[in-house]
Amino acid sequence: MNETSTETRAVVVEREIPFPPEKIWRALTQPHLIEEWLMKNDFKPVVGHRFDLRADWGAVDCRVLAVEPDKTLSYTWAAYGLETVVTWTLAPTSTGTRLRMEQSGFRPDQQQAYQGAKYGWQRFFAALEQVLTRTD
Repeated sequence: MNETSTETRAVVVEREIPFPPEKIWRALTQPHLIEEWLMKNDFKPVVGHRFDLRADWGAVDCRVLAVEPDKTLSYTWAAYGLETVVTWTLAPTSTGTRLRMEQSGFRPDQQQAYQGAKYGWQRFFAALEQVLTRTD
């Protein structure tokens, strides 16, 4: 077994969004808002809480790893043999918030899942921005 076989990859999406961290935090942590941009869920922003994200194709099993209101949210993301971690980081800027999402832990043999995540997160981010634009 060589060194590269244990290396994992991450999908990173980073955007400057013209809303304060508190507003983005609500969209990342309130179940009815999460459903609008991501999937149906039973999320609670409590470390250790197990929740699932549900879509027509199936479900993702998750567990909250870290919660720092308006700053950091991290949870596991497990489905169909994929075991990754999603971490959201919010940093205030002069015009809003720098929002960064990293999904880490893709193994080399999970190329399809990695490519799917790269595509999927772009769509989720676009939907998140729409939710932010129309909510108070």
